[in-house]
Amino acid sequence: MTRFLTSKALRTAVSALALTGLAAVPAIAQNATFSDAQKKEVRALVREYILANPEIITEAVSLLQEKEEKAKASKVVAAINANKAALFSPAEATVIGNPKGDVTVVEFFDYNCGYCKQVYPTVMETLKEDGKIKLVLKEFPILGPGSVVASQAALASRKQNKYQEFHMAMLSHRGQLNEDSIMKIATDVKLDVKKLREDMKAPEINDVLKKNHQLAQDLGIEGTPAIIIGETLVPGALQKDHLKELIADARKK
Repeated sequence: MTRFLTSKALRTAVSALALTGLAAVPAIAQNATFSDAQKKEVRALVREYILANPEIITEAVSLLQEKEEKAKASKVVAAINANKAALFSPAEATVIGNPKGDVTVVEFFDYNCGYCKQVYPTVMETLKEDGKIKLVLKEFPILGPGSVVASQAALASRKQNKYQEFHMAMLSHRGQLNEDSIMKIATDVKLDVKKLREDMKAPEINDVLKKNHQLAQDLGIEGTPAIIIGETLVPGALQKDHLKELIADARKK
């Protein structure tokens, strides 16, 4: 093959293309300083290099993933800072634990989410052991009508000062929640079910749920549970040691 390595620019382009993979070839090869022959050679040299060093593709993918993760993390931090009041001091006051705690943990959850039920004991044990954690619960029903009814009922239970007790009972329930099982649990925790049903109709209930869904969208939350501590968002269930580590880091800051 005839080589046209007659300029420093061409050699630099070949090195850059080899490091970024064939996907970048069209863009760089269109550089106006290259002749048609040089553009053709760039493509050929990069292909030859990559075929001889296939591991460079893995390196390029890893670099791209790292770049995307950093960009996503920066976006999440910006969204958290832009929504501090709604996250850490919500008007709906769905707070348990120590309301004056020095660290705030925010959890987006669904009462029918198996992973939420899985992480529930971890969160509650940590609250009890630490004693200085404020837990903000963001009702985020995404798993069907039963989940929506559960969140509506939970929010309505605040009128009877039973939110924490009702919340804990529903998350401890085994199996899927529907209207019948929700009302049975309400009866078990001594809620006035007739009043609860009436309070569930209040417009403010669905307003809270809409705001939580918009907040989740702003934060890029697509599933439950999703936990926020400081400027860190953790999707999915997390282990107790990890939770404590994040709390300790937030406390230092």
